Parts: sequence; C-alpha cells; structure tokens
Amino acid sequence: MIHIDKVRADFPILDEQVNGKPLVYFDNAATSQKPQVVIDAITNYYTTINANVHRGVHTLSQVATDAFEATRRKLKAHFNPKHEHEIIFTRGTTESINLVATTLTSLIKSTDEIIISALEHHSNIVPWQMLCERTGATLKVIPMNDEGELLMDVYDELFSENTKIVAVNHISNALGTINPVEEIIEKAHKVGAWVLIDGAQSTPHMKVDLQALDCDFYTCSAHKMFGPTGIGFLYGKEAILNELPPYHGGGEMIKDCTFEKTTYAELPHKFEAGTPNIADVIAFGTAVDYINTIGIENIEAAERELLVYGTEQLSKIPGLKIYGTAKNKASVISFNIGEIHPFDVGTIVDKLGIAVRTGHHCTQPIMARFNVPGTIRASFAFYNTKEEIDVLVAALEKATMMLS
Repeated sequence: MIHIDKVRADFPILDEQVNGKPLVYFDNAATSQKPQVVIDAITNYYTTINANVHRGVHTLSQVATDAFEATRRKLKAHFNPKHEHEIIFTRGTTESINLVATTLTSLIKSTDEIIISALEHHSNIVPWQMLCERTGATLKVIPMNDEGELLMDVYDELFSENTKIVAVNHISNALGTINPVEEIIEKAHKVGAWVLIDGAQSTPHMKVDLQALDCDFYTCSAHKMFGPTGIGFLYGKEAILNELPPYHGGGEMIKDCTFEKTTYAELPHKFEAGTPNIADVIAFGTAVDYINTIGIENIEAAERELLVYGTEQLSKIPGLKIYGTAKNKASVISFNIGEIHPFDVGTIVDKLGIAVRTGHHCTQPIMARFNVPGTIRASFAFYNTKEEIDVLVAALEKATMMLS
C-alpha cells in the first residue's frame, strides 16, 4: 500500500506552483518526476566521486567504476536477464532501437520482412523504415481496431519465411494499450524471427521479467522510471549481441587496436564506446532502488485505481471522447472534447497549473487512424491523486465553457 502524503514528499517539484496554482502533473508518459534521492545521487557523484570509469587505477576511478557497474547489477536483479553483460547502457529507448536497426543492416536482405504495429511511437517506426531503405527489406504493419487493440488474427497472416524482425511496444504511449507481447514473441519465434520490445512505457508501471518474456531485445528509458534523462538500456540476448557488429567506434569498446586491425571488447563494452553518462547511470540505479522501495506491485495497483477513477470522471464531461479503450490498459487517458482543438484546451488548463500533453504524441499514424489532429493526454503516476483528477475535470469544464 502506498502512503500518498509520504510519497509525494519525496518529489520536491510537486510542491511547485505553476501560474500561481499548485502543480498538477499529468504528463508522466512524456517524463516522470524525480525523487530527491535521485537528484542527490547526481549531485553526490559530481561532488565526491567525479572520475572516469574502467580506465584508472586511482581511488576515485575505482569508486566511480564500482558505483557505475552497481547499476548494471541492479538492473539485472530488477529485470532478470540471464547475464549482467546483456544490459547495454544507451541514451535511452530511441538510441537502443536505432542501435539494433543499424547493426542489423549487414544481416538483412532485400527479400526479408520486418513487422511493426499501428501503435508505435515514431522511434519504433523510423529506424525500421531507414533499415528497409538501406537493405530493400519490406515493412509490414499489424493494424488495430477502434478500441486501440492490435488485430492479432491479422498479425498471424503477416508472417512468412522471410520474417526476420518483429518490433512492437509493450504499452502504447498515446493510448495506454498494453499489448499481448507474450503472444507476439511466441508467434514470432515459431518462424525464427527476432523480437524487439519497446519498454519505454511499461517499465515504470509493471513488473518486467526478461527471461519469462523471452524477447530478443528490450529497451528502456530511465527518465520514464523516475530517473534522469539521457540514459537507458538495451537488453539483448548474449548470442545475438555477439553476432551484431559494434554501433560506435572509439575508446572502451576495443580489445586491441593497431593501424592494421582492431578487435573488439567483450560484452557489454563492445557497444559502450566513449566516456559514458556516468552520473546518470549511477542515478538510474538509485531510481531502480526507489521503485523497489515503493514496490512495483503497489505502483501498478495505485495507477490502476487512478485510471478507473479518471476514466469515470472524465467520461461525465459532455462531448468528451476517449481514444483507446482497450480491455488491458495502463494509466493513460487520451481524449478530445467535441470539436475543440486539443492545443486550446491544453493552453487553458496550463494557466490553471495542470500539465497535460497535447498533440500527436509522436504517433501520427494513430492520429490518422482516428482522423484527429491530436489528442489531450492525461498520464498518471503513483504519486498522483484522485483530488488532482477532480481539479483536471473542473478545469476541463471551464475550458469547454470558454471555447464552445
């Protein structure tokens, strides 16, 4: 059980005022807020540790390296990959997907096929389009229904002997749909295809067990998980990562380097060229510790309650239409009110201290599917309250009166 007052006290920004009103932060799908312990971890690194990792025999370097690699161990314990070195630090989900799509270039032929879904963020569309442009491969798309659920019977029909990659998100950032990734992975593996799961929206909200999922790649961004921006990870199965070429060349990722030939380091360093984002990796570990202190099951339960309450209350507003009504859904409500442009609504509620996201949410194909320019998106985290939802409802009613 979550003690909401105690939890909210952990997040200093929740005491801020915006436009003279108490902040109501409902843009968690874009980025989550940070507890004080994460902020302190970043400050502590630069204040007491600051040194490069893996390269020095001096004390500060060793301390920094230990703290840096401790995060990899924490991620292994939290996400349960088979090996620690299957966790590759990247700038986040976008870079992780690009790493895979780029390094696959030499393995993909013009006759091969790649499957994505209609629910994808642009970061899980564009890299695969670019791979197809480089190789001549074909991109196929799993369609969705009016509720925002993938049509799994059509997914079955997309497979062929040429299917090489399936890349889908675990949870839709725009609609909140929780995709049946276990089924998606199992069916792809039957035809010998590799599967990448975009976990940007799932890792803050639910338990993820990588060995149980049996996906080949999984991606994550720390800033969605109450951690810092600019850091995340790519999980890949050891055998597959060993098969792929390096993504970047430079220091750290070499075993031996001469002007005639370079050989590459073992995992994970093969994919971690250059000085890493040390402070934020360490703070990422602190964020994982914080999540485990709260309990991911408690987080999931609290957010489910907010989703149910928010859906009920928002549905009472005349003319409000919710996009994304999947049976299995995370704490995201995407909606419009009549013919009012979402940007106009977002501007008014911002003046009342409420942060919601408006626009296409980097999912233009979804908006085209619903024939709307964008939506208003309220996305909840465990530190939000039902009282804040009531504030949002009152603000939306006011905005509707002003704009109708």
